[in-house]
Amino acid sequence: MDMPGHLCPYGLKSKALLRWQGHEVEDHLLTTREEVDRFKQEAGVETTPQTYIGGTRIGGYDALRSHFGLPLRAEGETTYTPVIALFAMALGIALAAQWAAFGSLAAGRSLFWFVAISMCLLALQKLRDVESFSTMFLNYDLLARRFVPYAYFYPFAEGLAGLLMLAGIMTWLAAPLALVIGSIGAVSVLKAVYIDRRELKCACMGGSSEVPLGFVSLSENLMMAAMGAWMLLG
Repeated sequence: MDMPGHLCPYGLKSKALLRWQGHEVEDHLLTTREEVDRFKQEAGVETTPQTYIGGTRIGGYDALRSHFGLPLRAEGETTYTPVIALFAMALGIALAAQWAAFGSLAAGRSLFWFVAISMCLLALQKLRDVESFSTMFLNYDLLARRFVPYAYFYPFAEGLAGLLMLAGIMTWLAAPLALVIGSIGAVSVLKAVYIDRRELKCACMGGSSEVPLGFVSLSENLMMAAMGAWMLLG
């Protein structure tokens, strides 16, 4: 559908996908609301665009992706993609900082920076909607379930610890903060997932996260706790 003031993004996506799959595209633009309504009625469909291949109607963009074996993730379906992307970006930033500071990608402080940057990025995801995060967090965190304000405190504590670790200052605050919240988080995840066998979504990426609670959240908390302990002992 192409009308003044409106450009259909799914139409553009559908054309790009068809061309990527080696199809020639014959585009029939609907330029008025009347044309759109008439097409929907004649085709017996509720949405546009609609794709036809060889005279057979495939459907909208989602149906077209499924036709080519590229289905989109269903609403509510769990995925590790967001957290993988976050950790990959954190690693990239850490390596870039390592190169800028030392002109080398060898050891140095890249691992330390990776953990600190990951904490900051994870805190940012939670801080986008603290209310939503706290609701999801209360499903499994042992301390938050006994003392609700901790659910609101946690993302600020994680972000502050990450920033202080990244700056290399106030270790007396950053280290115990990371150790305490990381340890509580790790125990909470272990109990919820591996002892109680509950299937929950992780609040690590914020309240709207579709990441399953388990190894990823456990790794986040163990990483914080380990870094906090290392700083205290170092």
